[in-house]
Amino acid sequence: MTNQQQNDFTKWYIDTIQNADLMDYTPVRGCIAFKPDGYEIWEHIQAEMNKRFKETGHRNAYFPMLIPESFFQKEKDHIEGFSPELPWVTEAAGEKLEERLALRPTSETMIGHLYSDWIKSYRDLPVLINQWANVFRWEKKTLPFIRTSEFLWQEGHTAHVDEEEARQETMQMLNIYKEVVEGLLAIPVYDGQKTPSERFAGAVDTFSIEAMMKDGKAVQAGTSHYLGTKFAEAFDIKYLNKENKHQHVHTTSWGTSTRLIGSVIMVHGDEQGLVLPPRIAPTQVVLIPVGPWKKNPAIIEKLDEIFAALKAKGIRVRLDDSDQSPGYKFNEWELKGVPVRVELGPRDLENSQVLMKARDLDEKESIDINGIVERVEEELNTMQTRLLEKARAFRDANSHTHVDSMDQLKQHLDDSAEKGEIPGWILAGWCGDDACEEHVKEETKFTTRNIPFNPPAEKSTCINCGKESKHTVWFGRSY
Repeated sequence: MTNQQQNDFTKWYIDTIQNADLMDYTPVRGCIAFKPDGYEIWEHIQAEMNKRFKETGHRNAYFPMLIPESFFQKEKDHIEGFSPELPWVTEAAGEKLEERLALRPTSETMIGHLYSDWIKSYRDLPVLINQWANVFRWEKKTLPFIRTSEFLWQEGHTAHVDEEEARQETMQMLNIYKEVVEGLLAIPVYDGQKTPSERFAGAVDTFSIEAMMKDGKAVQAGTSHYLGTKFAEAFDIKYLNKENKHQHVHTTSWGTSTRLIGSVIMVHGDEQGLVLPPRIAPTQVVLIPVGPWKKNPAIIEKLDEIFAALKAKGIRVRLDDSDQSPGYKFNEWELKGVPVRVELGPRDLENSQVLMKARDLDEKESIDINGIVERVEEELNTMQTRLLEKARAFRDANSHTHVDSMDQLKQHLDDSAEKGEIPGWILAGWCGDDACEEHVKEETKFTTRNIPFNPPAEKSTCINCGKESKHTVWFGRSY
């Protein structure tokens, strides 16, 4: 972490977002406007997700934003889980509505209602549908991209003939999330199962990928839920099987959201501002003329050639020929997190070379102007890998496996505070008792992140009560 990040991470985060011109506040509490660069990051995430979804047989659809209150009452766990966060529409056209309508926090209920009409036979299954939409959860404490009252996301909703097929779907989608978040966003994650207290309202099992930010806090980067027949029973979603008997379908839901944008900023950003992985950067390369370039038209002519060559390769490139000084431009594009900067001045042109700088490295590199396209392509790929490796090294260095009791956890927190270090996450045993999980939270603000599929160690005793553990769990503070 940089000094500014250590002193006030939230302020650094908000300053970075605003300096990079990714969003703006609106008069509605907790609702932000996505500026073009911010929205384009989301578009690149959408494109990669869509590609993966369609390769696995899913199709996109769209469902209404307004959900009748009676729908929520059909699945009691669901309404209890979301009730505090629901905004309601009570009037329309100057008249009070007979039934309140919720702005959707998620679409299980509306989709369950419709699936009960759409699904009649085993021949209709599986139903593999995804929706790109906005949702509303009236958060008490908001932070742009990470936690907002309205946010953008995708939510998949599938229906299957049996539990085995539905569980395969649940894990397939979690694996897709992990591959996209690590491969596209260069953010390493721990995948695993949520504890009962942390699972989705109405789910049988919830699985997640968890990412560590530079302040050591966790972001739940994606979830996939096996819903069993709970929603099918509540909404009477049945199909006629091959034996001519009616059975309830088994359903799943899964989602990621625009909090992934916030995660990218928090994982990769530095003292200078945004650092974007090349694969999601709205501008991957910026070309900047330097020196007395206006007196030498050949410089812009050469940069135009380079621009065209890079664009022909599918690289998102900008030429900054504004009147601002080179120093101003360097700073501006660094704030925006552009992965690669290419400079060309009179002397460079004479020597048939350009200066190239990667956003995450300190030194510039002099490269042959004739090989620039290949070298830029190479650097973009190298930087993508380098950012993932750097983030993974940071996460691993702050993932602690030596804490086995509450006393040790409190000592770890005291030691971290004394040294000015982040406490990170701890791997600990848990007996399975909700009371032990809650006590850890009350005493330390550490919550269970997930029960990892492949923990770096196995823990034999519960961190809180000392009894034999049923699970080895990641604990950490979260957004």
